[in-house]
Amino acid sequence: MSRMKRREFITLLGGAAAHWTHANRGHLSEKKPAMVAAIAPVVASFAAVLFTTLVLFTIQSYLATEHLLLVYLLPTILMAIYFGSVIAVLTSLASGLAAAYFLLPPQFSFYIAATAWPLAAHAQQPAMPVVGFVNAGSPEVSASRAAAFRKGLNETGYVEGQNVAIEYHWLEGQFERLPALMADLVRRRVAVIATPAGNYAAQAAKAATTTIPIVFGVGDDPVKLGLVASIARPDGNATGINFFFQEVVAKRLGLLHELVPKAVRIAVLINPANAPVAETMLREVPEAARAIGLQIQVLNASTRREIELAFATIVRDRAEAVFVAPDSFFTSRRVQFVTLATRFGIPSSYTSRDEVAAGGLMSYGADILDMFRRVGVYTGQILKGAKPADLPVLQPTKLEFVINLQTARALGLEVPNSMQLLADELID
Repeated sequence: MSRMKRREFITLLGGAAAHWTHANRGHLSEKKPAMVAAIAPVVASFAAVLFTTLVLFTIQSYLATEHLLLVYLLPTILMAIYFGSVIAVLTSLASGLAAAYFLLPPQFSFYIAATAWPLAAHAQQPAMPVVGFVNAGSPEVSASRAAAFRKGLNETGYVEGQNVAIEYHWLEGQFERLPALMADLVRRRVAVIATPAGNYAAQAAKAATTTIPIVFGVGDDPVKLGLVASIARPDGNATGINFFFQEVVAKRLGLLHELVPKAVRIAVLINPANAPVAETMLREVPEAARAIGLQIQVLNASTRREIELAFATIVRDRAEAVFVAPDSFFTSRRVQFVTLATRFGIPSSYTSRDEVAAGGLMSYGADILDMFRRVGVYTGQILKGAKPADLPVLQPTKLEFVINLQTARALGLEVPNSMQLLADELID
């Protein structure tokens, strides 16, 4: 019991005793002799225990300096005597309470209950639910996304540190950590596993548990990924947001072509460690490129060093623009991407506004911050008792087209008025 709880208990007990004594003065005066007879053995026995303990430990302190053997034997003897005395006290206490039961008026039970209730209520408070938040990026560059997730939780009445705990797990592109991480979350029985913006993380969570609720944010078809039975009725322990980036690949490639009409050779950069996204890009981009007469070159990168090598290849092979696949690790390296693209004068296209705000040329895709917020909302609803099977998979209500005009000028590009009017945001 904490110091504050002890103080509250003593205050309540003292108040209850004073109130009861005032209300039952007459009853006490009538039963005083009998009550004294009931309580006296308890007080006497307790005093005997204290006195015996003091005497015996004093003897031990004296004799132990003279007889080393007593250091080992005497404590055992003292503990036997001590516990024997305690048993005597408990016996006397039981008899005293039994007598008090018949001597005290019935109203006293009310005061006992009133005193014990706050302590019982404190002991019965449920443990704070824990949400396992798993993201492929890094905390330094994904702070706004984590804040959007918390905002969604707040909208359902949950505040981090007050009535919900959030464990943040940032993969920083190390997808091989997922199996062990998910196994640990399942073993500890977290309340919800949230995997916004992570196909691979969502699949790893689904493979690890069929009981703990999962709220995902994926860019591919969640039915095809094996996460849900259908969009309208997930029918399992997972639900979330589908921001279908694969369905906007052709549109994004077309916007890049309009913005850089002279670019024919396009380098496509993917992260092979993020297998679901990589497979989708390899399937969708070539088809979209052929439709508008573009040539593509696919390059892989899963580390900072491999990103540098990929740009070296882009420069060597004279690619005229770079089309970056959606990937949380790539987003966490957006400053590196922008720095390299600026150094070599290469127009670049991304899926989220973050990269364009950092200096990339353009982006087209779902509002990522809103997706994180909606994952937070679904997480809060599940904490309140909703079942994932009853929550349909949501889809983005808006796609964003963002252009960085300052970057366009630095690249010597003129952005037509028609494209400026089409853009949802112009950064200058």
